[in-house]
Amino acid sequence: MAGTLHFSPDDRCNAFITTRKEAPFSDGTLAGVAVAVKDNISTAGIQTTCGSRILKGYVPPYDAHVVGLLRQAGAAIVGKTNMDEFGMGSTTETSAFGPTRNPADPSRVPGGSSGGSAAAIAAGLVPMALGTDTGGSIRCPAAFCGIVGLKPTYGRVSRYGLIAYANSLEQIGPMARTVEDVSRLMSVIAKYDPRDSTMLDRPYDHRPSADIAGLRVGVPEEYFGEGVDPRVAETVQNAIGVLEGLGASTVPVSIPGMRYALAAYYVICTSEASSNLARFDGVRYGPAVDTRKSWHEAYQDLRQELFGPEVRRRIMLGTFALSAGYAGRYYAKAQVARRNISQDFERALREVDIIAGPTMPTVAFRLGEKTDPLSMYLSDILTVPANLAGIPAISVPCGRVDSLPVGLQLMGRQFEDERVVDVAYAYEQEVKA
Repeated sequence: MAGTLHFSPDDRCNAFITTRKEAPFSDGTLAGVAVAVKDNISTAGIQTTCGSRILKGYVPPYDAHVVGLLRQAGAAIVGKTNMDEFGMGSTTETSAFGPTRNPADPSRVPGGSSGGSAAAIAAGLVPMALGTDTGGSIRCPAAFCGIVGLKPTYGRVSRYGLIAYANSLEQIGPMARTVEDVSRLMSVIAKYDPRDSTMLDRPYDHRPSADIAGLRVGVPEEYFGEGVDPRVAETVQNAIGVLEGLGASTVPVSIPGMRYALAAYYVICTSEASSNLARFDGVRYGPAVDTRKSWHEAYQDLRQELFGPEVRRRIMLGTFALSAGYAGRYYAKAQVARRNISQDFERALREVDIIAGPTMPTVAFRLGEKTDPLSMYLSDILTVPANLAGIPAISVPCGRVDSLPVGLQLMGRQFEDERVVDVAYAYEQEVKA
């Protein structure tokens, strides 16, 4: 378990946007523990920018629900971590404050969009951090940096105070060096909040167990197909073999809707982003516009200057997908595909208790390597299905390829986050022994 840790400002991997010396409360389950918070989660009195120039200098007047719970638990919030602008990216390279570097290899990306949180943990700056996961943004950097990251069931953790990107997909979740610490942090943040209408009263109070004898582990062929590095696939298959050695059995399963997952995800998330980011107009949020210009000119110039190219790209894609004459052809069909994917997981998880596969199709790539947006989007192929289905998913380190970490992804039934954590814990304890 994580103990008291003195926060070090030696941030060579550029993990933090804002650092802060904050005295923790003297008691609570996280008393004296330094915790970092992703920069799209509101923190009263601490700048919160979403990695964007349009929010530079914005200091929220209130705490997100999860931040209030951290403070009640005695944690010291030591800073806000770098991220892809508004969570749009898989590398942190779209951040207005420059990319974060992967502590495992500083020439490579840490993953995203919660790359700053993952890098801060991997570099030993903090033992725990909060991230957010819209299409893999906790699990991707967890896999690339060699730490543990959990995307909870949608509705298990309050999103009150989270600056929205895609409301129906994103979820705040815990990140740490060990499964036990992820579980410990999850027990703090997963408490009911009536201010979030999407949340259910399903508190998490669980100590991980390594007993998985008799568990049925589903292995979907789609997670080991084209696009997955054969060495990554082999490493993950070996990790699944460890679970078999602990008494679990493996069962082949299929998620046929996977072929539509990436397309459906990007139509839905860009559509929701187009709506959510409309508020950054220089009147409600963002720097004041030039009143000498017409409102349309001022609005256009502000967003052109202060939004990065990836954010502008996704806003345009989403606006197009929702426009008259196209919403039925794109957005409505994407929602049908989403429902089919969710049903595929429900069907598979009636046959098995857990689904296992790689978190990412490759190891961390080099900074600047993915210049084509489409190739960047393709890297999310194994993580977005869990968000579309709203199920819990965790990434736990399971080996290395070319000296770079590989993540084992474990997915379970809705609100069975505890079982997902148990399987990850059993694997972690076995390989540490």
